[in-house]
Formats: sequence, C-alpha cells, structure tokens
Amino acid sequence: MKAHSAHSGEKLEYFDQGTGERYVPYVIEPAAGATRTMMAFLLAAYDEDEVGGEKRTVLHLDSRLAPYQLAVLPLSKNDALVPLSREVLGLLQPICTCDFDVTQSIGRRYRRQDEIGTSWCVTVDFESVDDRAVTIRHRDTTEQVRVPIDALAEEMARRLRR
Repeated sequence: MKAHSAHSGEKLEYFDQGTGERYVPYVIEPAAGATRTMMAFLLAAYDEDEVGGEKRTVLHLDSRLAPYQLAVLPLSKNDALVPLSREVLGLLQPICTCDFDVTQSIGRRYRRQDEIGTSWCVTVDFESVDDRAVTIRHRDTTEQVRVPIDALAEEMARRLRR
C-alpha cells in the first residue's frame, strides 16, 4: 500500500478510532487472473526426462489446457501418406483441437509436440495405406498402439475423456 500511496499521491492510511492510531495496512495481492493461473499450470507441467537414452523437454499439460490435444503426423511427405493423413485429420477435428505437421523427421516432430504439451500423436505410415490403421502415441508414456482408422475417432474420444 505504501508503494501505491507514493505513486498515486493519495494517503492510503487507516485510522483506528479505538486506539487513535494511523497506519498503512499490508495487502496480499488477491487477484487470480487467467495469466497467473496459466503460469502456475505451466510451472507445474514443465519437465525434462530421458526416453531411450535421449533427453527431452516435455510439458505434461492436461489435454484440456494444451494448445493441441492431438497431432496428425504422416511419416513422410509421400504422395500416398499426405492425403490419407488429411483424411484422418478430418475425422479427428470435430472431436478435438488438432495440429498437422509434415516437417522434419518423425522423431523431431514427436519432440516438438512433447514440448508444447500435445497429449497424443497419430502417425500415418506406409502400412496405413494398405491396412487402414494408424499408430497412436501417448506423450507421457511414449506408448504406441495401432488402431484402425474406422475406429480412431471413437478411440480418441474415449482416451480424451479420461
């Protein structure tokens, strides 16, 4: 309060009628806005760990707070994979916030998604063209599971509700 008083030029003293004493009260900042709350979430979620002997930075955000809940990643920019990946993206966009990324190697894309807090990555590979199945990778466990494209939207809706 003393700082506020000095900058505003206003006296912010309290007069206690019972004791006849004047004093400047101490105030704990009571504001709890979105910025402070998000900063608390970011600080709690930030982590560095090691996977397969390689260090990684990971943001363990709840998927409801992450910029993207899911990323669709074709294994490469191959003409057969990108259209199928776009089809998969179209199935998932109605149920969650999605990113689509074809730049750099798949390992670097996984790491980039880990760093921004994306909970799930769906990888479309060359087998996907033949068997119409994709690989789902979870950020925190790095566990990978193969799922048919026809069941993907339902499976991801179930996983995101957890």
